[in-house]
Amino acid sequence: MSRAARAKLRPILASRLPIRTKIAIYKCYICYLLTYAASTWYTLCSELQRQRLQAQQNIVFRMIVGAEWFVENDVIARELKVEPLEEFIIMLARRAFNRADAGPYTSLHNLAPQREQPPKDYQLPRDLLSPPSNEDKL
Repeated sequence: MSRAARAKLRPILASRLPIRTKIAIYKCYICYLLTYAASTWYTLCSELQRQRLQAQQNIVFRMIVGAEWFVENDVIARELKVEPLEEFIIMLARRAFNRADAGPYTSLHNLAPQREQPPKDYQLPRDLLSPPSNEDKL
C-alpha cells in the first residue's frame, strides 16, 4: 500500500516544491499508510520486515531531497529532522496506551498489560514500550 501511495505521489515528491511541504505530504499520506495500527502489529514483524518498512521510508526521503546513491540514509533523515520509523511507531504505541489507561472507560485500562515473560517467547504490543533486554543482543 505504501509503495502504491509513493508511486502516485512521485511527481509531487520529485518536484521543486519546498522540502518542508514535501515532508508534510510524506507525514500525511505515506507515513500514515506505513504505520496504520502499527502499535498492534509491529511487535510481530520479523527483523527483515522491519528493515523493509525502514527502506520504504528511506526511499521516500531520497526522492524528497533528490539524494545521490553515495549519501547515507541516516544523514538524510537527520538533515530532514525526521525520526526513524521504529521510534515513530514506539511514540504512537506509547500515546495509544497512555490514552487508553487515562481514559474514562475502565474496560480499556491496562488493555495490554506488561508481562515479565510473554507467552511462547513472542512479543506483545506493550513490549514496544520497554527497552530491549541485553539477553536479546547476545
